[in-house]
Amino acid sequence: MKRHPLQRQKGFTLVEIAIVLVIIGVLLAGVLQGQEMIENSKTKSIVNDMKSIQAAYNGYIDRYNTPPGDEALATFQARGWPNTVGSAASNGILTAPIGATFTNAAGENQVFWQALRASGLLSGDPTAVGTAALPRHRANGALGIATGQVYGLTGAFVCASNLSSKQAAAVDTLIDGPLPANNIGNNIGNLRGATGNAPLAPTALVPGGATYDETIATTWTVCMKIG
Repeated sequence: MKRHPLQRQKGFTLVEIAIVLVIIGVLLAGVLQGQEMIENSKTKSIVNDMKSIQAAYNGYIDRYNTPPGDEALATFQARGWPNTVGSAASNGILTAPIGATFTNAAGENQVFWQALRASGLLSGDPTAVGTAALPRHRANGALGIATGQVYGLTGAFVCASNLSSKQAAAVDTLIDGPLPANNIGNNIGNLRGATGNAPLAPTALVPGGATYDETIATTWTVCMKIG
């Protein structure tokens, strides 16, 4: 009888499997690093947007000696700014109720955006009204303004809605510096915030201390003092 030699079984060697696993690990690391870079870019963009509004706000005061949004329609028209609404109560004080932060429907909230855009200090259509006039940030939320008592502080504020816990923590860190050891920074510093369904208008009271817990599916509204 003829004996046939055993055929070698074809398959991957341990070295080949190890090489494949290394390649997969490198690819996954690259994907995760890319996602982290995109997230960091979003956060920096949000902070830049808020600081741009702060710069525009203070630039307007320097140029016109009054806060944006607190001027009569006749003043706007005299500057050649047609199709704007102007303020019904021009008294040298910007009045932007916290409840109208993201509705743009009361006080001088709406006039604020029209004044900054008509003056060229902020991009966008100066004739836009309502929520359509609110700028949008990279996390798919709105930017709004509020004055008076906002999250326990007094002044003028720019607020951003619809942030994740990770984004809110990163924005807080960029504006106020490193977070405390307990990871709670939403009720201290110039950046204040609270959780809730977006867009959640800020309140007058100091928000309760809350950790930026990335495991909880929630959204944040944060406000930064600009004046």
